[in-house]
Amino acid sequence: MGIRKLRNTIGRKVKFLRLEKGLSQEKLAEYVNMSREHISCIERGKNLASIETLYNLADFFEISIKYFFE
Repeated sequence: MGIRKLRNTIGRKVKFLRLEKGLSQEKLAEYVNMSREHISCIERGKNLASIETLYNLADFFEISIKYFFE
């Protein structure tokens, strides 16, 4: 999987999880201690989330970090 596809896949999954919980980007950003702009960039595939960010998101959503790579 190329880096661009990985960014897009992770972004779609983050957005799906966020919407499933009924959260705005702003609320999710507060919960995982980052900016709304950064969440937006991840969801749009503009930024690749760091391992630390993925860990925090997985912890918040109570899922395995592996989910983002499946």
